[in-house]
Amino acid sequence: MSCPWVPFRALAFAAACILGVSTGPALGQSTTNESVNARLLVSVRTGDDAGVERALKDGAAIDSRNRLGESALLVALKRGQWAMAKRLVEAGANVNQPAINGTTPLMAAAYGGSDELAALLLDRGADPAPIDRIKKTAILYAAGEGHTAIVRRLVARGVDADRVYDNDLTALMWAAGYGRTDTVRALLDAGADPAKRDNRGKTAADIARDGKFDETARAIDERAKRG
Repeated sequence: MSCPWVPFRALAFAAACILGVSTGPALGQSTTNESVNARLLVSVRTGDDAGVERALKDGAAIDSRNRLGESALLVALKRGQWAMAKRLVEAGANVNQPAINGTTPLMAAAYGGSDELAALLLDRGADPAPIDRIKKTAILYAAGEGHTAIVRRLVARGVDADRVYDNDLTALMWAAGYGRTDTVRALLDAGADPAKRDNRGKTAADIARDGKFDETARAIDERAKRG
């Protein structure tokens, strides 16, 4: 492994979540409504509900994007503005539009912990399969942050709880590495294999012990013994 997996969290969103509102044409847009599109993005970034409504009424493209390729919906989700994000989805925002770094609205909801928004996005056709620039998916974000309800929801929508990702890591390993015991139990219940090893030869229990998450490691070991 070129770099340890544990610091991935710092890379996961912090390095990729700098907001940049375009003063020129946003990606994939013409200059026709450049000003009103920029107003929409600024209003979303600042949490100005009235400003968002005015911009949309004035003809702003609901899928306007900033220079990082982040749509208005993605910006709202990343900032935890759940009500605004819900309004944008219900107004027809593209629920699968990724940013340049591959981050999707569903990934942002999974990272932020809004089960309601995750459910809404999935109901509107959000795809849980995309992988972003740092090789993470929605379920990996949810597992690492301990958002158990979202993990369960994604599994119920067909995401394989035991899928192997970059560096031979599984969602179980991501949850274990941050001591997310409840999430670990949910993944084990969904069929995650505690015996799998990453590309360093470590199991999820080993990873939990490395992080001094003894309760989490015990939960995995107990399940492994039961078979």
